[in-house]
Amino acid sequence: MEKMEISTNGGRSFTVYVQGDLTKVDSRAVFLTVHDMGSNHSSWAEFVSHPVMLETKERSVFIHVDIPGQEDGAKDLPNDYVFPTMQMIAEDLIAVLDQLKVKLVIGLGEGAGANILARFGMAYPDRCMGLILIHCTSTTAGVMEHFKDKIISWKLNSVGMHPTAEQYLIFHKFGHRLIEQLDSAENKERLIKEYQDRLQSKINPKNLRKYVEAFLKRSDLSGKLESKLKVETLLVTGAKASHVHTVHTMHQSCNKQKASLLKIDDVGDVLAECPEKFAQSMQLFCKGLGVLTSLPLSGVDRQRTFSGSSTDDETRPRRQRTMSMEEYDTPNLRRFSFSSTQTAAN
Repeated sequence: MEKMEISTNGGRSFTVYVQGDLTKVDSRAVFLTVHDMGSNHSSWAEFVSHPVMLETKERSVFIHVDIPGQEDGAKDLPNDYVFPTMQMIAEDLIAVLDQLKVKLVIGLGEGAGANILARFGMAYPDRCMGLILIHCTSTTAGVMEHFKDKIISWKLNSVGMHPTAEQYLIFHKFGHRLIEQLDSAENKERLIKEYQDRLQSKINPKNLRKYVEAFLKRSDLSGKLESKLKVETLLVTGAKASHVHTVHTMHQSCNKQKASLLKIDDVGDVLAECPEKFAQSMQLFCKGLGVLTSLPLSGVDRQRTFSGSSTDDETRPRRQRTMSMEEYDTPNLRRFSFSSTQTAAN
């Protein structure tokens, strides 16, 4: 993975990791990922490196963005550092695309990162081919969420990765019906232990507090979704996730011709617990956008017919060469042009 620092017009900088060949962005599907609180680019990079994603990875470029201060082993952000709002981060992402000379992306976001990418898709529909958003919420923080986040934020700042803060982040990631899930899922306990170890050893708690606070102070998008979210969007949630109800609420506010909802049964953390199901849904969504069309679906028997092939049976006509698989996978830019003027969500 290639690592680089990218500065924005607002004077901020992002650490960006690239999986794939940047010289081929015009002929491959390009994905832009943004992570949730309590993690960083590694959560998406691990998913992309999963065996089920092998062929998608080979035909795509993945651009992983780390929110400021959330990198592994990050130093404390300066005391005078003004942490950006969710909207500011969303609008800063265009600088990443411009500097990497990327015209179109498909957004992949989880939790707080999904909220950021929803804003990005609304602000720059001509640069966003589609969005796949896991556990995205479009509303402001409710009273209970506000209270819990304030307590967690204080503990992260004053005493580091406090058990209460750690517990909240685990519930945020894996869902509130955690005890019930531990009884029914064989690998859930291992996944939670791995996540705990990562929080304790790699994520800077003071910097994480700033990300939590930015998410806590997020503005409401619900009233703008139907008119301003113009790109194809797949909302994904686990049936046992902590934000399942807010994902349903967001879907209700969207234009149903543009947004679909996928709820995966018996799951709290979609990426960690059911990467195979999510990968297949992601691949189907991309095919619907007209990209990765030659990609065989994961979990489905592959029946490929190669261009230019012929059979030994002379009674059958020889196939004419049409397009190569790489040509099939090339995004059709004309299909995603928007005549309306860009309007950023406030």
